[in-house]
Amino acid sequence: MSRSAVRRSTVLIALTATAALIAGCTAEPAPVSTSAAPEPEPPFTPTYVAPADFDLAPLTGEQIEVGALASPSLAAKIDNHPAARPQVGLDRTDIVFEELVEGGLTRYVAVWHSDVPAEIGPIRSIRPMDPDIVSPLGGIIAYSGGQQRFVDLMRSTNVYNAIHGQADTNAVMYRGSNAPAPHNVIVRAPELIGQHADLAAPQQLFPFATSAAAATAAVDGSPVAGASMVFGALASPSWAWDAASGTWLRTMTGGAPDTAASGARLSAVNLVILRVPVQVIQDIPTTQLIGSGEAWVLTGGKALAATWSKASREAPVRIVDASGLAVRLAPGNTWVELVPTSGSVTIG
Repeated sequence: MSRSAVRRSTVLIALTATAALIAGCTAEPAPVSTSAAPEPEPPFTPTYVAPADFDLAPLTGEQIEVGALASPSLAAKIDNHPAARPQVGLDRTDIVFEELVEGGLTRYVAVWHSDVPAEIGPIRSIRPMDPDIVSPLGGIIAYSGGQQRFVDLMRSTNVYNAIHGQADTNAVMYRGSNAPAPHNVIVRAPELIGQHADLAAPQQLFPFATSAAAATAAVDGSPVAGASMVFGALASPSWAWDAASGTWLRTMTGGAPDTAASGARLSAVNLVILRVPVQVIQDIPTTQLIGSGEAWVLTGGKALAATWSKASREAPVRIVDASGLAVRLAPGNTWVELVPTSGSVTIG
């Protein structure tokens, strides 16, 4: 089923609420220990009632046919260097995480599940925070390699590591003509997923509302035109609300519209911004995701201040409002911006 067809359906969802109010977080990154781990939370067990013969897409909250998404998710480390743009398949993701890397640039951990294009890329090397991002999903992570200590860290998770240059990826990864090396490793996504059909589908990462209008930020937030962020010296993307499409439209550093190789503008139904401590460890910026901090959730032209927490590598990120209640996203795709506390966020 296509994403456009899926989004026209309606899901009736009854979601449980988080009862514990998460403690505040430090505004400045500590030099060694960045943020205290939150108290253990009860298991996340979202429930919903769907019409007969329909189910819920775990990463978008959209209505699907029962059994239509039994395959594992595919996450990939996607290059965001200027030479790598426009990226292939980035306009068809379920979730994208943007993180700071060396040189003041960012890279993406992009996730495909409900809408898998023929090819994705270009992929690049792994970083130390990526196991914390991908572990809650299980499934597959595709990347081009990396420092051995980071590869070993990623291999120690419950996620299948599909690495360019290994024997098991020769048939599904190749260097394309889209850009010069190293910005040109492309993945044949359906074929890679098909090789690992025995892996489980991902768990639901976020609670979802029944519609965009019922999402927490749309109900309780304040109207805003968009958001701009500074990750580092060479990364200051922004998003603007587009009422016609009901999405946030992305603008890249420098002010040009951010588009995929298909020509489609990169957009998001939900924009989740997390302020995160980042330590430079052996010259590598390392996002600290085990802890808690300040957050904003933007949906339906509105923004809501919130708090995020993540209890362990395998636990998903929890987002609650000022009353300690779980923030419900709108059905659709989501971008998660992991903005360093040393950077900045402007919403308005």
